[in-house]
Amino acid sequence: MKKIASTLLVAGTLASTALMADGAITAVKVNTNLDKVSYNSGVWKDAKFSSVTLYPQTTIKFNDKKANEKNAEPKAITAEIAAVYNGQRIAFMIKWPDGTKNVQYAGRTDSYADGFAVQFASNYSNPKELPYIGMGSEGRQVVIHLQKETVKIYEPNGNGDVWHQVNPNQTHLFGKDLAAFNKEVASIGNGDYERSYVGEGFRSMTEIKDGSNNSYSRIGYTGNGWSGTLSRDMKDAYVDLHADAIPVAFAIWDGENMGRNGLKYLTGWTSVELKKGSELTKALSGVVGGDIEAGKQAVAENCASCHQITPADAPSLMGPSLTNIGGYASADYIRESMMKPSAVVVPGYNRNAHSAYAWYNLEDGKRVSTMPDFSWLEAAQMDNIVAYLKTLKAEVK
Repeated sequence: MKKIASTLLVAGTLASTALMADGAITAVKVNTNLDKVSYNSGVWKDAKFSSVTLYPQTTIKFNDKKANEKNAEPKAITAEIAAVYNGQRIAFMIKWPDGTKNVQYAGRTDSYADGFAVQFASNYSNPKELPYIGMGSEGRQVVIHLQKETVKIYEPNGNGDVWHQVNPNQTHLFGKDLAAFNKEVASIGNGDYERSYVGEGFRSMTEIKDGSNNSYSRIGYTGNGWSGTLSRDMKDAYVDLHADAIPVAFAIWDGENMGRNGLKYLTGWTSVELKKGSELTKALSGVVGGDIEAGKQAVAENCASCHQITPADAPSLMGPSLTNIGGYASADYIRESMMKPSAVVVPGYNRNAHSAYAWYNLEDGKRVSTMPDFSWLEAAQMDNIVAYLKTLKAEVK
């Protein structure tokens, strides 16, 4: 499999969802061609939809006052997700509620699109060491398929056809000639914003343009919500999805609330089962042991001085916010973050943060988290902390 170079490590933080994660998604075997599947394809009549919760990403406060005001008290969103496969390809459909349709316009910086993404781990042989959600992490590569709702963009064929990008008012055409020009522009316009990326940590996202990616994605608005689909090869240069179960993560963006980049809703790694009873499903969907109340006290003693724990707490510049960590981080990721803080190192608070609050130091060119190692904690106390952090997540809308 291909591997990209990453010049940085990815940050060590904590995450959590609840005592028990959403259950696995059952992938249904079909005999249908899945090369180009959309949200209105008949194949979904045979699919099994599962309810999955997406939580607002609050690890790092966004550097946008208006966007922060719009998302001051974000709620989690419930989506319906299904998967089908035929041995050569696998397809996913995600349906989520949204009362407004938001489109990204070319040439504008004040429009934000609704959209979704589906993410895969290149190596999932060890469920306890899955990549960091969203961007992957050093040595733990991810592939992300992104689809947004956009207006038609012209010159979609790469042939340098700038004539059809000209504003109609700036042409020398009138009457029937102008009508013919507009018709031609509409016929060649490309309104499909589909991108595929490979990433191995923050700032390492690279669009796949070498022809090795064979995916097909579509999105459609129904009046009270969105339906998005992705179909892709089960094996390519980056991932091999031939397994009893595969970890998949989903994200959605709400353009009405200025969603983009890190301002989105996320699931944790979710097990998609091609066969029942996999170890991956047990690892991702199991109950978290530990005493929650004791964990809450331990977090107050060991974590609260550097992390914002609940939305009612004052924001901290010392480390990432943990207010929704239970929603999109597995118990194993939380545990690793405490025992090996430098395994995943986030880039930092934001560009306006004071230099005294750096989240990492550079040592021999590598990012080393300023968070101390908590591997000295007794096993029972660590279990309690993880159990409590897994309860930190927003209410569902």
